[in-house]
Formats: sequence, structure tokens, C-alpha cells
Amino acid sequence: MRVLGLETSCDETSAAVVERSGDRINLTGLAIWSQDVHRIFGGVVPELASRAHLVTVEPVVEDALRQAGITMAEIDAIAVTRGPGLLGALLVGVIWAKTIAWREGLPLIGVHHLEGHLFAPTLELPDLQPPFVALLVSGGHTMLLDVPAWGEYRLLGQTRDDAAGEAFDKVGSLLGLDYPAGAAIEKLAATGNPKRFLFPRPLLKERTGATYDFSFSGLKTAVLRAVQQSTDLERDRADIARGFQDAAIEVMVGKTARAAEECERTTVVLGGGVACNRALVAAMRATLEPRTRVAVASPRLNTDNAAMIAAAGSWRLQLGERDGPGLEARDTLPLPGLISTREVPT
Repeated sequence: MRVLGLETSCDETSAAVVERSGDRINLTGLAIWSQDVHRIFGGVVPELASRAHLVTVEPVVEDALRQAGITMAEIDAIAVTRGPGLLGALLVGVIWAKTIAWREGLPLIGVHHLEGHLFAPTLELPDLQPPFVALLVSGGHTMLLDVPAWGEYRLLGQTRDDAAGEAFDKVGSLLGLDYPAGAAIEKLAATGNPKRFLFPRPLLKERTGATYDFSFSGLKTAVLRAVQQSTDLERDRADIARGFQDAAIEVMVGKTARAAEECERTTVVLGGGVACNRALVAAMRATLEPRTRVAVASPRLNTDNAAMIAAAGSWRLQLGERDGPGLEARDTLPLPGLISTREVPT
């Protein structure tokens, strides 16, 4: 089955072509167009994102088809992100996908963005299968899941305030770094002194007992105070970045490691834009391996992309699932198959 995927949930317009046979998924074409206009505003402007998707969706799809060496006539189905995300941006992708599916007479499937992130590593690690524990960390989401099987997701914990990626961007703004700030903080932190600024590790060890939830607002406030108290930010910037990154990573790794142990999983999947952070991946592997495998996709498949949407969509299409003309974009959307329980499965 040859599937065309489309992703327009935020500020990347992406199209991809995958070929699926059983559990094997082969990525044959991937095009991603990122919107640089948002940098001057220090964050994504929804209206500008929607307008940019309108202009770029057609050439991005054509580029993915060209890379795959095929035409639209050779596509067997279409998968598109239906949510969550920016509603206007999602509408561009969903309407385009529904129109083409109707014109070409193709099956259509709407895909949850976070389920796409779960499937992303399978494009490079064909042997990756549940059960596993997954940490999904991006600009809009921070979620810890136990995954007994594809389509069955047990919520262990999620953020109570800022998402991990959002915290990185806000701290970057405090430090005078350009948006998005994740890569800049990582680069800056590599030169910082890890002993100068020892920031709190929120919810890592609660007095009332262990929790899998996350909170980054207090850590962000601690960084704000350090910046305000600094008499030479140019001198302190790298050390503050290091202190913040070390604290955030210790929390994410600590909770994930405990979840893997208590859920008795020998594989951990790390996904989302923050999974591009090499220090996070290194810390996760240093803590868990060799007893527990850490599966993480390459950066181009961790940031928002259509390959992961096509992969997740191809799995659901293979099960016989289909969406019709009534498919709607949703800015908030529950993860399909999610069991909303904070109890560790036994």
C-alpha cells in the first residue's frame, strides 16, 4: 500500500510517501517547508501559518511525489493530520486531503498528531513494536505513555502547565535567544558550567508520593529570577542555559526510567521535537541502556513531518479504518485508544 501523508498542524508544511507491506514501512519521499516568518514575532502567529500552508501545500506534495518517483495516480490512500494543532493550519491540510481523495477516488484517514510521533521511529527501526513506554515531548505536548499495543495507550502522566518545548522557548526568550530556542539552548548549554546554577527539579520527588506528571513553570520562574539577578548576563548566559537544561532533562529521564521499570518494559520510545536534543537522548541512554532499549528517530522525523503521519495512517488503513467527507479538523483532540488513568498497569 502506497500512502501519501500530509502534515499542517503548526508552522511546517510537509508531505511524504510511504510504502507499507505488513509491518514494514519504507519511506520513499519526504518534503518539509518551514515558515521562518514567525521568528520576528517570537512565536507562531496562527493566521500567518494558515496563509503560508495555502501557498505551499501544492508544491510540497509535488516535491514528495517527485522524490518517490511516482504520480498521484499511483497513490493508494491519503493520510492527513486532523489534530491537535492550530485550527486554521489543520483546516488547510484536511480540506486539501479530502478534496484530492474525492477527486482521485482514494481512501482517506485522519491521523492524530501524537500517534504520528509514536510511529516515527518505526520508519528507521523496522523491528520496533510494542510493548514500550513512550515519552512525547514537543512545543505543545509533554506526555508519558505506556503502550501495550499499537492503538492502546495508557496515560501515565502529562504536563500540568508548560510543555517541555514551550519551556525551552520561553527560557530562550529570557536569555535573548531567537525563536525557536531549543537548538540554541542546547548549543549554549554545552559550554556552560553545570555547577553554577542548580535549579529545582519540579515534581521529580514529591512529598505526597511519586507522580508521572510534569511541571516546568516553576523551573522557568527560577530561570527568570536568575536572569533578573544577574549583573552580567553575557557572562552568565551559558551557565544558566546549562542549569536549566540539566534540570529539565533530569526530570524527563527520571520519570521515564521509573515508568519503564514499574511497567516492566524493556523499550522506551522518545519522540517529538524536543527528542532532537542530543543531551536528552544521551542522558536517557546512559540511564537506561543496555537493560532498556531507547528508540528515537533522527531529527527530521522527530520535528513535525508527514512521514510519521503516513506511517500511522497506513497502519490504521491496513486495519480497514476509513474517514469520509465528514472528516473534521480539531484543535483539541483526544489520542485514539487513550486510557485516561494515572495508575501504573499491572
